[in-house]
Amino acid sequence: MQAPPLKHTPETSAGSGALRVLVVDDSRVQRRILAASLRQWGYCVDEADSGQSALDQCRITPPDLVLSDWMMPGMDGLEFCRQFRALPRESYGYFILLTSKTEKDAVTQGLDCGADDFLTKPVNTPELRARMNAGQRVLRMERELHAKSQRLAGALDELQSLYDAIDRDLVQARKIQESLVPERFCTFGKTQVSMLLKPCGHVGGDLVGLFCPGENRLGVYSIDVSGHGITSALMTARLASYLSGRFLDQNIALTRRLERFFVMRPPGEVARILNDRLLADAGVEEYLTMAYATVDLRSGRFGMVQAGHPHPVLQRADGRIEYLGQGGLPIGLIPGADYTCFQGHLRAGDRLFLYSDGFTESENLKGDMLGEDGLARLLRAQADRRGPEMLDDMYWQLREREGGSAMADDVSAVLLEYGGPQ
Repeated sequence: MQAPPLKHTPETSAGSGALRVLVVDDSRVQRRILAASLRQWGYCVDEADSGQSALDQCRITPPDLVLSDWMMPGMDGLEFCRQFRALPRESYGYFILLTSKTEKDAVTQGLDCGADDFLTKPVNTPELRARMNAGQRVLRMERELHAKSQRLAGALDELQSLYDAIDRDLVQARKIQESLVPERFCTFGKTQVSMLLKPCGHVGGDLVGLFCPGENRLGVYSIDVSGHGITSALMTARLASYLSGRFLDQNIALTRRLERFFVMRPPGEVARILNDRLLADAGVEEYLTMAYATVDLRSGRFGMVQAGHPHPVLQRADGRIEYLGQGGLPIGLIPGADYTCFQGHLRAGDRLFLYSDGFTESENLKGDMLGEDGLARLLRAQADRRGPEMLDDMYWQLREREGGSAMADDVSAVLLEYGGPQ
């Protein structure tokens, strides 16, 4: 036996029953004819004999669709439509005007008042059903969009909560990372060391530091871990423990002699130890570049290793700029990599400047990098400045050069200003 055809039943977005239709006409007969057809098609129908009465009903029970006559005594269909649109609603209401007017000006007037569709009187039943179906499709799409927007709003609220939690964690992480450089300015007799650390985000992959294992001996370093953000920041925390100035027993750049004092390892050996440690850790994909120097403050002699880091700068007291090193391999990429140490000599008034590529690779608004020549000009322009003031002014000029926007890379530096033999 063949199954009987399914009866058409209008749907609502909430699934709570049939769509509610309000029929508005001053003719009782016309209302009953329309209402009978609509109920037969499965709609829930309310009736009103005037625009004002319909408006009062809409305030109490908002309809999903409205069929309203245009010409009515008192408030006509246009005014009712206009005020209907002004009512507060949670969802859209579809409005159909019944009219005998066919002029284009009349249709335009109705659309301007907020009508969605028109039916010419006398109403043709098949056409009425087609118009109602069209309105139902519009309402269904509108309510599906509304439901999706609510879900999206909920998801955005959840994401905002997660972002706020992550932001709080990152703020705390930045405080922890800043604690890795507890002092920006230190003096050692006539010599002073200043440090700059400016992450491009909450946290970054640059690290600067120093340690003093004994009188007249210093170790200073500038490190740049690959990438940015949390992973790189975790690596800097680990590296800070390897080169700790507070816990010398844990510092891999030092060895204890006779249980009484520390001896500084050659810079090249320190680079090899770091390389072996990074490669021994499974799952660690980050690598780093480094410039590390040991300085004898009594004689001014220094030893240095450059492991893929930007060329350190030796600025003589007379302003001359010397770029040091041959480049070298980054740390954590190649097993058994060899790192060569080179020597130099500081005289009173000389400056040793170690820095990350956030300086030289900084781009202006035209996309031109600062480069080594630009860095040399920056350093020469700082002849009258010293210490943190000098580094802060260099960073400010870098920001101005980039247009004052957020920096694209971390910026860090160590400045050693040698005051002469102790």
